[in-house]
Amino acid sequence: MHPIYLDHHATTPLDPNVLEAMLPYFTQKFGNAASRTHVYGSDAEEGVEWGRSQVAFLIHAQARDIIFSSGATESDNIAIKGVAEFYQEKGNHIITTRTEHRAVLDTCHSLEKRGYLVTYLPVDPTGLVDPEEVRKAITSKTILITIMFANHEIGTLHDIPAIGKIAKETGVFFHCDATQGVGKEPLDVEAMGIDLLSMSAHKLYGPKGIGALYVRRKNPRVRLTPIIHGGGHERSIRSGTLNVPAIVGFGKASEIAQAEMDTDRQRLRCLRSVLQGRILTRLDGVRLNGHPGLRLAGNLNLSFSDIKGEALLTNLREDLAISSGSACTSAVPEPSYVLKAIGVPLELIHATIRIGLGRFNTHEEIEWAGDRIVDAVQHLRSKSLPRGPRHQTQPARCDSPSGRNCGPRMRD
Repeated sequence: MHPIYLDHHATTPLDPNVLEAMLPYFTQKFGNAASRTHVYGSDAEEGVEWGRSQVAFLIHAQARDIIFSSGATESDNIAIKGVAEFYQEKGNHIITTRTEHRAVLDTCHSLEKRGYLVTYLPVDPTGLVDPEEVRKAITSKTILITIMFANHEIGTLHDIPAIGKIAKETGVFFHCDATQGVGKEPLDVEAMGIDLLSMSAHKLYGPKGIGALYVRRKNPRVRLTPIIHGGGHERSIRSGTLNVPAIVGFGKASEIAQAEMDTDRQRLRCLRSVLQGRILTRLDGVRLNGHPGLRLAGNLNLSFSDIKGEALLTNLREDLAISSGSACTSAVPEPSYVLKAIGVPLELIHATIRIGLGRFNTHEEIEWAGDRIVDAVQHLRSKSLPRGPRHQTQPARCDSPSGRNCGPRMRD
């Protein structure tokens, strides 16, 4: 029996309807989308353009503004390095935050080695960056603001419309790494003033190995220096034979996300409330990390006093699939830089778990998971007396007193 999967920020299971949409493009419509002289190529191209239109619709963009990539990490690199190199005569200053994904931070660090200047803005104890601090950081040499939509560890949602408005008022390009938020929270690149947006299919029940970058073509037009050359694919921004089955899968995942977003959000908020309440009503010394309200519906990031996080994960390993933070930094033994940035004490950083709820989790699973976590923490604490000072937070409430409207959602 497999553990209950509660690590949806790392990746999501492929939706069966997505797999069904992809299958013909492995066996029947297997052509190269660039081969326009025969039906195999035209069938593949048709699948690509359908996928492109669905991804664009999800973020209220034009299909022609979507560039396919291998994933959000590549999209971040294309966006940040592409703007930096193309507009280097205009300026060399980039603004970001200390809690961005490593795909953004490491890209900025690489540019610093080449002479670019990067401002890393702090965040408040809930993980929010102050839009006015973004405005204050802008100089005559600023060419790009890059700030994520939803944090990958603590789930905090930044005020993207306010930041986008500032970017427009000051004439600075705005890139948003929206990997964790696309398909989970409403996104509108026009209303939010976003010029470039990174995303990845496997975070919204699509296949791995396919991502996209939204690149605004007008008002203003964003031009990028490509980091991959050869063939002129994807407006010459990202050359390479297109992964047709994955693009179709990305399109189908986007179509489902658009149709079911409101239902998914309401249900996940309820499940999260049930889980949070089940833990906090039975345990003291628990800290909720991230903003209590402005957060991803399926995110719960908790620190437990008087235990070691590694011991907790080991204790739960056979029953629950959860993590201590981002999968992209799991090989790095250092404490979470996100939790450090919001002021979590070091001893609690080492006793933190990140829970990511998803579309196919059931109410029964969440109740059982809550009890299992409580039992594990109590067991570990009983072995580590005496105890130090505790950090207390209040449990959240589920919209339904019984929580039964949080049950599994059925779909044909």
